[in-house]
Amino acid sequence: MFALPRLRRHNFSKNPDRGISCSPILCYDAYHKIEVLVSFTHLLQGIDTLEVSYYLAAPSGEGLNFVALAADKEALRLKKRRQNKVISLGCEEFLLSCHGTNTGFSFFMENDAFEVSFGEFVQPNFFVKFKCEALWHGGFQNLHNRFLAWARSVGLNPYKPEVISRVDIAFDYLLPCVDFDLESFVSQAEKDNQRRKNRKTQTFSFGSGDKMLRVYNKSDEIKEKSVDKIWFYSLWDGIVDDVWRIEWQARRDYLKTVGLHTVKDLTDIQGNLLRGLATEHTRLCLPSEDSNKSRWPLHPLWQDYLERVSLMPSSDEVRTYNPNIVFDERLHRYYLSMYGYLKRIAAIQCLKQDAADISLETAMRYLRSGVARFHSSLDWQDEVAWRVDEMRFNHE
Repeated sequence: MFALPRLRRHNFSKNPDRGISCSPILCYDAYHKIEVLVSFTHLLQGIDTLEVSYYLAAPSGEGLNFVALAADKEALRLKKRRQNKVISLGCEEFLLSCHGTNTGFSFFMENDAFEVSFGEFVQPNFFVKFKCEALWHGGFQNLHNRFLAWARSVGLNPYKPEVISRVDIAFDYLLPCVDFDLESFVSQAEKDNQRRKNRKTQTFSFGSGDKMLRVYNKSDEIKEKSVDKIWFYSLWDGIVDDVWRIEWQARRDYLKTVGLHTVKDLTDIQGNLLRGLATEHTRLCLPSEDSNKSRWPLHPLWQDYLERVSLMPSSDEVRTYNPNIVFDERLHRYYLSMYGYLKRIAAIQCLKQDAADISLETAMRYLRSGVARFHSSLDWQDEVAWRVDEMRFNHE
């Protein structure tokens, strides 16, 4: 990491053909005078998390059959091995859970696009979390329309506008060289934090509660915690390393103060939301010898971010998606694990037989023989079908 002790000169230019921003910065301290070329590439921007409360009712008195749903949930709960059940409700299929939620909803179900918590006697009666994968590939407006289309297909209609409970908006940049540290941020937040691994900074965070900023290495996070999100690589045009994310999280109390309540508001004024946060809450600057941090110039990365915010809202894109990317990654991990177990089987057989070596082919024969003792054709079909449903409705 290169610290900028005192700023002497700052120029900002852009190469529009490649989408790369470069800024020559001349800095000095008591011993050196150094010019640094800061370069970054904007890769992606959009809604990463969206949670919405819906107020739905059945004017005709029909709607969902909560008695039947409760019976299905209880039957799942009483099974010796608890597992979820695929159900068809209107125009969608869901995986119905055997439990409710710890937030007071009696039912929970999900599919490839939604996590839906709902109940018969609570208001709002539907709480929906749009799945990250679906948001990036389908767009929040399309998902909102899809959920309302499902509601209509089961006889439910909104009787008051929906309310957004949380929204996370992210901007991803290729940033091979990080030339800022915690002191480069000027923030009004009471809490800040910097997390490192192997002496390398991975995350800066500012604020808590209803508004929060995270600037973090998204590439590292995927590798360490979210390997099922490798589909981001295709959205980043195959880039795997050095992708940093600027991500704002805003919750209901703050959203109310800026007049952002509904999905339409998010479409209309998300730019206003981000501009306010990026100028009043926290901003990334170039530290200078000026003791008044409010006069520190903006970092080129932050200037680029603000320029893109000024063009919003226009980031709700529909992107192509190949689920086999995720499945191939899972298979790779399973094969790797199985290979490790085969080595253990070979080692145990070596000890049992006082043999110097057991080949891979022999180890696989032992595996096949051992598994055959537990195999049941009927159980196999049921278990595989159950796992197909689990993976089909939950890619994350």
